Amino acid sequence: MRKYPSYLNISEVQFRRRIKDAYQILQSCRICPHHCGVNRIAGEKGLCRSTAQVMVSSHNVHFGEEPPISRINGSGTIFFTNCTLRCIFCQNYPISQLGNGNPISIYQLSSIMLDLQKKGCHNINLVTPTHFVPQIIAAIGKSRKRGLSIPIVYNSSGYESLTTLKLLEGIIDIYLPDAKYADNFIAWKYSRAKNYVSVLKDALREMYRQVGNLKVDQNGVAVSGLIIRHLVLPNNLAGTDQILPWIAKNISQEIYISLMSQYFPTFKAMNYPQLSCGISRKEYQKAKVIFEQCGLKNGWLQQ
Repeated sequence: MRKYPSYLNISEVQFRRRIKDAYQILQSCRICPHHCGVNRIAGEKGLCRSTAQVMVSSHNVHFGEEPPISRINGSGTIFFTNCTLRCIFCQNYPISQLGNGNPISIYQLSSIMLDLQKKGCHNINLVTPTHFVPQIIAAIGKSRKRGLSIPIVYNSSGYESLTTLKLLEGIIDIYLPDAKYADNFIAWKYSRAKNYVSVLKDALREMYRQVGNLKVDQNGVAVSGLIIRHLVLPNNLAGTDQILPWIAKNISQEIYISLMSQYFPTFKAMNYPQLSCGISRKEYQKAKVIFEQCGLKNGWLQQ
């Protein structure tokens, strides 16, 4: 019978191979779809503004995630510094765009995971982890030797390389990606993401192939699966009427969707007229209708 969390099923030899393969990618960085090609091990920085040195802004017990992620004891969130995207409306911009954070070692990252488990967290929630995947794999490898035994959540923008995702197969239990846009021009204008739509669709297919639909234990706590977040943007800039039907048709009508209404203009958003206001009640109601009409059954709606 398969064990959960899934990383307990991988042999030590396999873990070492994954770590080696992942670090090789950093020498001519192709960790994310930007494929900057810089040698991050030698201290060079790509679009993510990161070398091979892990940077973490904060780590804490978090109760604001989706219900099966936070549940009663909370989610053990680790906020990684910097990001592979340049979203002009990022609500975590001091961390993702301004680079607030501190350097830590792989062993310290492992210790943070174990400390969050000791506090009773239901999972380890890696927030904006993409650019540090090799280091994260190494830290999980150390952590499981030290007693880590709770699921790993990969909480990302959805802008992911298939090569990187395949390195994570059998290590990540729960994928929690954003589905930000349905239009490449808009994705480039507001997040500097090239080919976002095709990259996102391929990434969602791969995540679903790896973990399938959401599974919870007898207490309603997430054990494995894919949960997709979609933030409704003003003036339908997120393309809700395109991305939700695509998910229903090409991923699963059983998939869990977190349909979020909390957009507000922050960081540089006030400089862009179409993003300089919050969404209206009418806009969110329309998103809810789309959710229902395309046959999606599971998820969370906000007021």
